[in-house]
Amino acid sequence: MAKRFTDRLADVIRRPLITEKATRALEANQFTFEVDPRAAKPEIKAAIEQLFDVRVVGISTMNPPRRTRRIGRFAGRRAQVKKAVVRLAEGQTIQLFPES
Repeated sequence: MAKRFTDRLADVIRRPLITEKATRALEANQFTFEVDPRAAKPEIKAAIEQLFDVRVVGISTMNPPRRTRRIGRFAGRRAQVKKAVVRLAEGQTIQLFPES
């Protein structure tokens, strides 16, 4: 594992992604997270297992291209994101929406 995340694995995971596609994947026990673009699969797996106390079976990552956006005459680029789709073992789950 790289030295940059060994002490602080919580910095690897930024937030869960709640989209229509990600919600459909919850039925197949797959959870989608936005992660640090420098994070590798072993670091993501260790962070998920440590933070949520679950067992990860597989991870798929994707680095979509950055999009260009215009505001009036000013052009800029959106922040770079890296997505990770995490598949958990049978019977394991992550509580994304805590009950009140």
